[in-house]
Parts: sequence; C-alpha cells; structure tokens
Amino acid sequence: MQYWLMKSEPDEVSIDDLQRLGSVPWFGVRNYQARNFMRDAMNVGDLAFFYHSGCAEPGIAGLCEVCSAPYPDATQFDPASPYHDPKSAADNPRWLLRDVRFVRQTRYLPLSELRAHAELANMRLLARGNRLSITPVTVDEWAFINRLLAE
Repeated sequence: MQYWLMKSEPDEVSIDDLQRLGSVPWFGVRNYQARNFMRDAMNVGDLAFFYHSGCAEPGIAGLCEVCSAPYPDATQFDPASPYHDPKSAADNPRWLLRDVRFVRQTRYLPLSELRAHAELANMRLLARGNRLSITPVTVDEWAFINRLLAE
C-alpha cells in the first residue's frame, strides 16, 4: 500500500461532497507528474489525505481511498470544460483519472499546523514551489499526520 495527498478546491469538490456522493472521479489533473502518479504508481486500495486547496486556509479535511484503475478524464474532450485539452485525442488521451471513495472526515489540519512540525520538514506538500495536486506521502509522514488527526 502507498499513501498520497490529493488536493481539491472545496468549491469544486469538498470532503463534504465526497461524503455525500460516496465516490468521485478525480478529474482535472493537468500536470504530467501528477498524472503519472495516478497512472503508474497508485493502486486500488491506496489511501490519501483529502486536502482542501485554493481556499482561505488550506489543509487536510479527511481521508479517501483509490477505488478504480486509471481511465481517461472525459473533461479533456469537453470544449465547455475548464479542463478541456484540444490536443488530446480520444484514441490517445493525455489525461487520466482515478475514482476515490470517502473513508472519513477528520478534524481540519491546516497547512500552518503541518509546517510547524519538524517531523514533516521533508514532506513534498511543504517543499518550496510545490504546486502538484497529487503527491506521495511516506509511511512515516502518514503515521505522524494520523497521530495529529487523532489529537
């Protein structure tokens, strides 16, 4: 099993939305490295921190589980979508997604609190200039953050 952090803007899909829907496709990823994580490294059953980004106080809002194999992100073919990619072809799609299912909502763990812990100093989320929407989380980071969430 591997662990991940997956960012979503809460006005697009929030942890509350995921809880209500049960599962959602993780659409709109338009970074090749994040896409490659989903395509090549993620596995069904992997767990992820559900992270609210692009909001007043970004942070971890819950846990989700990868529940599908990768498949083409339909938004790349939709000219009305903000995620439309006119260079992507149906017979050779550039962008893939996976479905994630709700595991649980957690206490809100803001970015500022994550930054305050030396144990997380090397976490990719906290790296200068990191803008990836999907990042791997080490076993030690996963365990430490889960201890914080239990406080």
